[in-house]
Amino acid sequence: MPDDPTPPAAPELKPRLHGELLSTSLLAFLKNWNAYGYQLSQRLAQAGMPESDSGTVYRTLRQLERTGMVSSFWDTSESGPARRMYSLTKAGDLFLSGWIEVLQNYQSVLQKALTDLAPTDGLDGDSSAIDTTP
Repeated sequence: MPDDPTPPAAPELKPRLHGELLSTSLLAFLKNWNAYGYQLSQRLAQAGMPESDSGTVYRTLRQLERTGMVSSFWDTSESGPARRMYSLTKAGDLFLSGWIEVLQNYQSVLQKALTDLAPTDGLDGDSSAIDTTP
């Protein structure tokens, strides 16, 4: 059997929204309004956040509730079955504020790292920056 010179296709890697980033995103969406889990999943997608399945969103909301970051209640105001409505607690708001600071710092660290990696020693095509003195 002849060798196939074509390398295998690399798997498509997509960012996934999970962990602290998902938690803080959910808390941020709950900052100014109460919402159902389904609404939050839709808002994440509409905001252009990386993909996250609804099961992960619901598990994260329950974890946030267990840790006191959000509270929930059964909303029976609309026709149809009762739905769980989530809201941000004071503890969740404090946690979110701290994470916003962390993320802003992280963004500036990344920007600095990317800027520091930029060619500055004449390797970027600018020959005037090369020292040619003996």
